[in-house]
Amino acid sequence: MRKAKPKKRIVLPDPVFGEIMVTRFVNHLMYDGKKSTAYTIFYSALDSVKAKLANEDKTAIEIWKAALDNITPQVEVKSRRIGGATFQVPTEIRPERKESISMKNMIHYSRTRGGKTMADKLAAEIVDAYNMQGAAFKRKEDMHRMAEANRAFAHFRF
Repeated sequence: MRKAKPKKRIVLPDPVFGEIMVTRFVNHLMYDGKKSTAYTIFYSALDSVKAKLANEDKTAIEIWKAALDNITPQVEVKSRRIGGATFQVPTEIRPERKESISMKNMIHYSRTRGGKTMADKLAAEIVDAYNMQGAAFKRKEDMHRMAEANRAFAHFRF
């Protein structure tokens, strides 16, 4: 490579839970640099999740982490051109990318969901992901199905 790899930016933990993962999620959720608004949306969504799943013995942050784990894909397909043909080659995903994909999918499908406020939509998506259903979970299942269907091309991995 001609250029040096860029340094990883250090992300500070969030003020309430002290989790770096929460800050990363809020950074994905944020629009136009409005970080305090994104934090407000996230924390109110967690409050709604705790109210909806009151019978669970886990805390809201543990439920959110479990929901993220449920929608985290293990493999994805990448297009690879070999001899004039394009193959969908299944590849494993790096851990940072897994986390990023799951967060982005949860936020994307929360935004497209019907509901009153973004906090309500996000809370509903978290509950669905925790219960292994909903659009974000379906997306993960589709990614895995696609990789399984193209397993024959796994030897083209780069």
